[in-house]
Amino acid sequence: MDLEQLFSQYKEQSIEGRYITLDTIYPILEKLNSNKQLEIIGKSVLENPIYKYQFGTGKIKILLWSQMHGNESTTTKALIDFLNHLNGGSELSKKLLQTFTFCAIPILNPDGAKLYTRENANQVDLNRDSKDLSQPESKILRAVFENFQPDFCFNLHDQRTIFGVGNTGKPATISFLAPAYNEEREINATRIKAINLIASINDVLQNYIPGQVGRFDDAFNINCIGDTFQFLGVPTVLFEAGHFYHDYKREETRKYVFMSLVSSFIKLSENDIVYNKLDEYLSIPQNKVVFYDFLYKNIRINYDGIEIITNFAAQYKEELINNQISFNAYIVHISDLDDYFGHYEFDAKGAFYQDDVDNFPKLNQKANFYLDNIKFVNGLIF
Repeated sequence: MDLEQLFSQYKEQSIEGRYITLDTIYPILEKLNSNKQLEIIGKSVLENPIYKYQFGTGKIKILLWSQMHGNESTTTKALIDFLNHLNGGSELSKKLLQTFTFCAIPILNPDGAKLYTRENANQVDLNRDSKDLSQPESKILRAVFENFQPDFCFNLHDQRTIFGVGNTGKPATISFLAPAYNEEREINATRIKAINLIASINDVLQNYIPGQVGRFDDAFNINCIGDTFQFLGVPTVLFEAGHFYHDYKREETRKYVFMSLVSSFIKLSENDIVYNKLDEYLSIPQNKVVFYDFLYKNIRINYDGIEIITNFAAQYKEELINNQISFNAYIVHISDLDDYFGHYEFDAKGAFYQDDVDNFPKLNQKANFYLDNIKFVNGLIF
């Protein structure tokens, strides 16, 4: 199957970029609501509706939720693309709808999505609230989980650009985790199902993004929703949508999340998963913090009257300005960068650093400067 062609066919063209809100996707959900599958299941702190979209008649029940963290929107776009596919009437979509019953919550945290924050309106991280259930959004997800009684859970997130695949120098474009269910991080019958599924998805993705799939840390935290659901006996797969080269809007990554969803359900529908793929799962390199957005090497500066050669790094901050996400680069590290990579790297070869402040790079300073006669604005050559 040509998964790239499938994505191109069903990609929702009306949404793109990083700022995805309930207002953005509601018209799409309404368009897809021909059989009244859309339902309000509760309201957020700020009284915004939280929707679920349930469809399919199959015995295997799949619960998916996205934007538990409001500023993690890539998987929401891919989930909408997947809904388009299921409503497309193809032979594959018919088979999936006969095999599965899907229950999707496209935006669990609509307040955080609107504010473009990780937390909800009470400044609570919903992914650290699965034990206390102190927030309305957390209670809604738990109620859906208990009422729907899924056979698999798909916990859909984004991760920052700082993550790479081990020390390979490749970005972690997609990362997965079969969360632990206890402190000892043991493997039981529930967790091995999630492990096997991830290994199968990785087999597919290696054909498209070789070496760019990572494995997230599995330290146990019962306050995390994936760990809780795994503890409660339901195989849970964590998706982390990361960086693809020069893809800060995450439109390429969106494609690979879509491919991962489609391929996972094909594998499950065909029962085409070897019983134990633990070794294959463990062979996926772990995520590692090894990237900055910008690296500048061999910079000459005047330090207390002495010229020295140094390096520095800059990182984008995603700032919501006038309902658009602005990527603003700030200096975040100065000096040794031997163990790091940059999504953008510039070797100054001894060029002299100057700026409009005091000709010395400082932490949290906007990345606007000169290297000899080369002007950099917001981190890039102007």
